[in-house]
Amino acid sequence: MKLFYLAFAGVLYLASFAGDAFAQAADHYITIQLKSGPVVIQLMPDVAPKHVAQIEALVKKGEYDNVAFHRVIPGFMAQTGDVKYGNMEKNFDAGLAGTGGSDLPDLPAEFSKSPFVRGTVGMARAQDPNSANSQFFIMFADGSFLNGQYTVVGKVVSGMENVDKIKKGEGQNGEVSNPDRMIKVTMGKK
Repeated sequence: MKLFYLAFAGVLYLASFAGDAFAQAADHYITIQLKSGPVVIQLMPDVAPKHVAQIEALVKKGEYDNVAFHRVIPGFMAQTGDVKYGNMEKNFDAGLAGTGGSDLPDLPAEFSKSPFVRGTVGMARAQDPNSANSQFFIMFADGSFLNGQYTVVGKVVSGMENVDKIKKGEGQNGEVSNPDRMIKVTMGKK
């Protein structure tokens, strides 16, 4: 009888632990409201814990609301997240959008084996691999040349059709005149 009780208690403990892990994983979603509809992103704290924590902190403070998709390259990616120069209701500067970050510190790279495929969300950075801050991009298509060079922070789990509708940029660098924006960004699946 004691052996059965110990085995049963062990199963309960494991089920409780698995439930906690599932609940924690369920908390790592953000929803971006675009003009065409919502985009739900599952963040990956197991792959990039520091980057995910920073994104979540910025979301909770409302820093991403009304921030432009300042660089959008058809067939490649849509970049956003410049809270310093990209807020289209407070401080938007088309000439500087894409050069700023946030008041939080830059982050050390958290490169992984997670591949850059359609729907992957990665952190934008300058030449220095340890310069990611608040900007991120969503892949329109696979981009294996980015693997191991940029930090993967998540993936789109619904609303990719809305990402596809983001206004595209012109020119080689994908600059967008009168860009689309993240209307509101919230924690969780909405």
